[in-house]
Amino acid sequence: MTQSNLTVTGGAERVVLKIAQHYDATIYTGEYNKDTTLPEFEELDINVIKMNPLYRMLPYGRAVQGLHYGLGFYGMKIEEDYDVINAHIAPSHWIKKNNERVLWYCHTPLREVWDLYKYRMKRKRLYQKPIHMAGAAVIRRIDKSIVKKMDGIIANSANTKGRIAKFFGRKDATVLPSGIDYERFSNRGDDHYFYYPARYSQNKDQLSAIEAFARFKHLYRGKKTYKLVLAGSVSKDRFLSEYYDRVVRKAKEVRDVMVLVNPPDDRWLDLYSRCTAVLHPPVDEDLGLVPLESMASGKPVIAINLGGPKETILDNETGFLVNNVPEMAKKMVYVAEHPSIAKEMGKRGSARIKKHYSWDNFFNVMDRELAKVAKK
Repeated sequence: MTQSNLTVTGGAERVVLKIAQHYDATIYTGEYNKDTTLPEFEELDINVIKMNPLYRMLPYGRAVQGLHYGLGFYGMKIEEDYDVINAHIAPSHWIKKNNERVLWYCHTPLREVWDLYKYRMKRKRLYQKPIHMAGAAVIRRIDKSIVKKMDGIIANSANTKGRIAKFFGRKDATVLPSGIDYERFSNRGDDHYFYYPARYSQNKDQLSAIEAFARFKHLYRGKKTYKLVLAGSVSKDRFLSEYYDRVVRKAKEVRDVMVLVNPPDDRWLDLYSRCTAVLHPPVDEDLGLVPLESMASGKPVIAINLGGPKETILDNETGFLVNNVPEMAKKMVYVAEHPSIAKEMGKRGSARIKKHYSWDNFFNVMDRELAKVAKK
């Protein structure tokens, strides 16, 4: 298996871990930090690509990551015997350049240079724009040549499948959403807080969750006191760490907002189990494990009506799909004022997860797709 890095705890990392455990696979990665990612990775065989000494002379950031991960996988030739290489987060799928029988489980094409290219360009400093423009053009050319030759592709959602078709012209991807260990999740009541677990990143948009909570506090007329709890990992990449600092400052301004970093699994699960509802503000999320985990916990989820959540959430049945932050705040008020309805939504969500998102279902499809490209 290949994964760009194992340095944070997020949805992709949980999927990679589950697949590696199931198939007893070796993981090739560009970077690994056992202290900041899922502890279970320590039990697996992890092969870390050696970094070029020249890269160590540069400030750590996206440029260094891009060079190290991209060129590392692009030039890698696996000499050990194997049946299939299962690639994950871009650019780890570039391993296809020098290797056969690669099945890409695409969580999303590299958003920096594809669907979020203009968004990123607007936020670059003037001197950074031509560098990003030139680098993106090179990456797109390599990406297209690699994906064109890919032996098989799995997309984690119809949304991701659409991106693959749009950017690479490949319309043959199989859609296979992640499974969920629903036995680990539970509903232990309502301790009157809203919860949003996600790595701290502009893409995940914790700032919108805080804004929605601020609006909720203004609208809510009940007697109970509510809080917002954010939980996730922080990258040492300056671009992401600076965003985390903005989140912390905004949380202090709004008040009643807890900002947690890398809570252990038992705490992470407990926060799900006792919340009022789960928020999910990212725009055009690829799939989004948070809504699935919310439903597994028997909690309604309030998500932006774009991307993966449109595929997983049944609007007004297992949660709410909203168009913007003000609408999110209004649904937060509704959930707070109608606990019995929220409880019923949670029950329907839990049933939906057990029926459609079990790991048994996932591996039945994964086995079939792997067999299509495996060594005969």
